[in-house]
Amino acid sequence: MTVKRLVLASAIASALFWSSAHAADVASDPITPDMVPGWKFQATAYGWLTAINGDVGIRDLPPASVDISAVDVLKNLDGALMGSILAQNGDWFILGDLIWAKLSDSAHVGPVIGDVDFNMTQVIASGIVGYKLPLGLPENVELSATAGLRYQYIKGQLGIAPAYFPGISRQGTEDWIDPIVGLSLRYQVNERWFVNALADIGGFGVGSDFTAQGFASVGYMWTPSISTAVGYRAIYADYENNGFVYDATQHGLFTSVGFHF
Repeated sequence: MTVKRLVLASAIASALFWSSAHAADVASDPITPDMVPGWKFQATAYGWLTAINGDVGIRDLPPASVDISAVDVLKNLDGALMGSILAQNGDWFILGDLIWAKLSDSAHVGPVIGDVDFNMTQVIASGIVGYKLPLGLPENVELSATAGLRYQYIKGQLGIAPAYFPGISRQGTEDWIDPIVGLSLRYQVNERWFVNALADIGGFGVGSDFTAQGFASVGYMWTPSISTAVGYRAIYADYENNGFVYDATQHGLFTSVGFHF
């Protein structure tokens, strides 16, 4: 693995393994009638296996094109924690999502460059509010307008130990907040099956120059309290600050388990 690929694969893998899959299983309990008053909640645990495509530059390293498969990302992952909580009452819902990922890698590049070590930690926290649009759609279809914030934090450290020269160490931290707006769709096929979809855009120069997300899943209610879902998700972000450049898309399959109460 070259130094460029090691740095790019490691930095992006952690940064992109997440992400706000915050719509991973956003449907409320399809079995419980919507007319039941009061708050309904759903806690969801999920996993997202991502590939990464785009341009990335870290500190004094120039931006370079990257094309990293989901398998490469998974190989370098030390740990990850992903989950969300949904609260719904009538036409309103509130969704919070937290993603934590840690990645490390090392390689012996050759007698000149020597050994390279890399560590990366990333946190992504999202919060959105949604409201069901009064469009006269069928009772089993809900289309909601959404608005919220997505926070991203990346901390990385790179060490290079050449065989014949003094070692080099680089460490950096980047974080930013993007406002986001979009639409959320829930289609209750029947008492067991449901379909969820979400799309949003944001950034607008507040955090990133631009960011966008697309998501779709199919789920099944095993009991009134437990559901599972599988789907596909993609997130694009264009962010640049003080030599850090991230203009890339993360995308891949995900699975989730939801607990309704």
